[in-house]
Amino acid sequence: MKLSQEEKAMSKGEFGEALKWAINHQKEVGNFFDAKDFVSISSVHMMVDPESIGVDGVKFLEKLVKMDAKVRVPMITDPRGVDLDYYRPLGQTEEMADIERRTIQACSSMGILMTNTCVNYQTVMAPLLGEHLAFGDTGVVIYSNSVCGARSNFEGGPSALAAGLTGRTPRYGLHLDEKRKPTIKFTVNYEPQDLTDWGLLGALIGKICGSYWEVPIVEGIKNFPSSDEIKHFGAAMASFGSTPLFHIKGVTPEAKNFNSNDLKNLVLHEINSSNINSLRGEYGNVGDEIDVVVFAAPQLSIFEMQRVAKLCSAKTFKVPVLVCTSPQVYSDAHRMGIIHQIENSGAKVLQGTCFYNQYAREIGVAKNWVKLLSNSTKIVNILGGYGYKPALANMEKCILSAIEGKIV
Repeated sequence: MKLSQEEKAMSKGEFGEALKWAINHQKEVGNFFDAKDFVSISSVHMMVDPESIGVDGVKFLEKLVKMDAKVRVPMITDPRGVDLDYYRPLGQTEEMADIERRTIQACSSMGILMTNTCVNYQTVMAPLLGEHLAFGDTGVVIYSNSVCGARSNFEGGPSALAAGLTGRTPRYGLHLDEKRKPTIKFTVNYEPQDLTDWGLLGALIGKICGSYWEVPIVEGIKNFPSSDEIKHFGAAMASFGSTPLFHIKGVTPEAKNFNSNDLKNLVLHEINSSNINSLRGEYGNVGDEIDVVVFAAPQLSIFEMQRVAKLCSAKTFKVPVLVCTSPQVYSDAHRMGIIHQIENSGAKVLQGTCFYNQYAREIGVAKNWVKLLSNSTKIVNILGGYGYKPALANMEKCILSAIEGKIV
């Protein structure tokens, strides 16, 4: 890689051992992906939940703190793995909470902002068209690339941390114009009706793409999606296909850059209602008993929280209902009485966490939860690998199912 004088000085340790580690780590990543140089970034989003980093990861963070490591650009965090105000009732251990506390302390000492959200584009600050970033969470990356038109690859935890310390990232992948061009085309003969439908559509496209390097362009969408709908669409696509970027004709900002001549040689796939219903049928059936209902992955927006509250009003549940949202939304929802409305029904709102990355397997074992119901296509895809038998239904049916204790 071609290095600037400042980057060479970092690599030699002239700015301290922390930056020496960071830039050299990034050089290895850049060389692997044939990056020619670095690109300056405006902000970083890092996944650093305790389940992922473990004790050794915390020790590494604390080692960097002792090196006086400080971030150079604004840096924020993905959801935590433990809600420190409500972890014992979930069957989480004191060891898990201790890893969490140490992680928070180490990150804060480096100047990292503990936003604890996977919907920072809805809560903290949405990125702008063409803005170069180093973001980690798959749902964050695909939304920022596709809906906002910003530029970020999927950054692993160490790479995101290194980017925060150096203020740059290797210039490869989606930082390059040529990697943002469509490689596969979809025509949709189906109109999604709710968040779950949008998630199923994204999942189908992700499954067909099946590669980080495929960039789908979608035609046939007649009704403009809301922020929450396209959030579920992108999160599911990234979960099922590792896809970091999509274009939707007439919706996303970069889709207009590609004309019919650019797309004429692309393989075309058609999606209709039978495809959607076939995938839906893989996740539970009416009458199946359930152990828990989870709203998460992505964390809920204030509008989703309001909808859950209205559906919960004057209801009593036979099974636990967990609702995961960001600290920013939680604060607003608490002020507006939405939290009280939801929890008055017996449901529990968790702030700053997301169920799948908060020791979901251990929680399932501790609580004897196996049959989980959610309206998130992303989470049902993930939790099958955590010992659950996940089922999928829209938000309204999830609430009705929680009342009955079985899928309605």
